[in-house]
Amino acid sequence: MGFYNDVILPRLCDLAMRNKELLPYRERAIRAAEGRVLEIGIGSGRNLPFYGAAVTQVVGLEPGSKLLNMARHAPHRDIPVELVEASAEAIPIESGRIDTVVTTWTMCSISDVDRALAEVRRVLKPSGKLVFVEHGRAPEPRVQWWQDRLTPAWRRISGGCHLNRDIADVLRRNGFHVEEMRTGYMNGLKPMTFMYEGLASPR
Repeated sequence: MGFYNDVILPRLCDLAMRNKELLPYRERAIRAAEGRVLEIGIGSGRNLPFYGAAVTQVVGLEPGSKLLNMARHAPHRDIPVELVEASAEAIPIESGRIDTVVTTWTMCSISDVDRALAEVRRVLKPSGKLVFVEHGRAPEPRVQWWQDRLTPAWRRISGGCHLNRDIADVLRRNGFHVEEMRTGYMNGLKPMTFMYEGLASPR
């Protein structure tokens, strides 16, 4: 799987993130970012063009070197951008230094999501916020049945992506207060398209 993970998968991830159906979600999320921003799983940098004047810096965290190289060429406004090759489970930033953490279609593929969210809480200022757009567990039992059965195989071909993570539950059990959340399906196959988007703050 080395060649697939190192060469093919980054290109597939970038292609998937070009989907025009994702643009409204992406725009709404990035519009809520302000101050010093940490983007977890910046990927190929598809969010960078949307950061506006309320943002003073973007620190983009990405464990994949190929995707990080793509992000270096992504267009963006005149905002300082620092790209860091690192894992969300061990964020190389001092505690309490981040105003906004952004995750877009990221929590599904983090191996230890609980540890990653503990790190997010650590680096956020007490007044900070987590802005998220994620796909995950659907409310209908029939869709959940498919998500649970597809996830083991899906993880192997999609860089660890879980179709069946309940994002609201993941946030709450890791000490976040969900202040705003919208859910619903976007166009596509239901096991892969139930969306959670909103805003959470550390408790």
